[in-house]
Amino acid sequence: MSKVQQRDVFDAIADPTRRRLIQLLAEAEELPLHELASHFPMGRTGVSKHLGILKEAGLVKDRKVGRETRYKLDAAPLKEVQDWVAYYSNYWSANMMRLGQLLEEEEDA
Repeated sequence: MSKVQQRDVFDAIADPTRRRLIQLLAEAEELPLHELASHFPMGRTGVSKHLGILKEAGLVKDRKVGRETRYKLDAAPLKEVQDWVAYYSNYWSANMMRLGQLLEEEEDA
């Protein structure tokens, strides 16, 4: 893995809290920690740890604005997930087509 991406993207998105953080950041250009934390039943420290994991996977970038840290989504690493899902989507589509053909043959017999 590169220096930017120290953690596997699949590991990073495995947790529902981190998936929700990705969603929140996708809906906004940039959000401070206190605003992100307001969406969860945990403190800022817990949310900050999740953001750290997303940052290690290259999914989140942060920057200081005065005393505040703001977070922004970098969705590029999600391409790996998209490619993986697309492969299995094609796999299931092909299997469903074969199943449909078998069912049609059963009806015709």
